[in-house]
Amino acid sequence: MPYVNVRITREGATAAQKAEVIRRMTQVLVEVLGKNPETTVVIVDEVEPDNWGIGGRTVTVRRRERA
Repeated sequence: MPYVNVRITREGATAAQKAEVIRRMTQVLVEVLGKNPETTVVIVDEVEPDNWGIGGRTVTVRRRERA
């Protein structure tokens, strides 16, 4: 049973967009590895930008610095 965990920052991905990510990730495992889509699990975790760090700074701070 494949398990895929996709993490994105919580910034407005719609339910339809997340459903499409789940559909496509499942399809990749079917096409590339021959996995059964009925037993493939895909989880989308949304993380607050303040809880996601890159290069020692939160995503919130990095985006503020770019503005």
